[in-house]
Amino acid sequence: QVQLVESGGGLVQAGGSLTLACAASGCTSIASAYAMRWLRQAPGKESEWVAQMLPGGSTYYTDSVKGRFTISRDNANNRLFLQMNSLQPEDRAVYYCKVDANWGRGTRVTVSS
Repeated sequence: QVQLVESGGGLVQAGGSLTLACAASGCTSIASAYAMRWLRQAPGKESEWVAQMLPGGSTYYTDSVKGRFTISRDNANNRLFLQMNSLQPEDRAVYYCKVDANWGRGTRVTVSS
């Protein structure tokens, strides 16, 4: 059974940083995944993708987080990360990791102004 568990969310002041982690277990391997993504859903809004990493290491970001967020992975420990710097109130959301078709349950990020 595939399981993705996010951690690292919390409350931070505007301008602060957080690092989210996604631990994969079961039949999901970060090293062999085709697509690894972080998405978020803000209150009252639809979910949006935030960052993506492809197998070769190419990374892509939605415009609003470019230069502030960094997606990375640790194949040996089967983990996906999202480093978030210069957080702003509009970054407030529940953040989900998605590896191929598998979703985690999310971790909440709150940014105070």
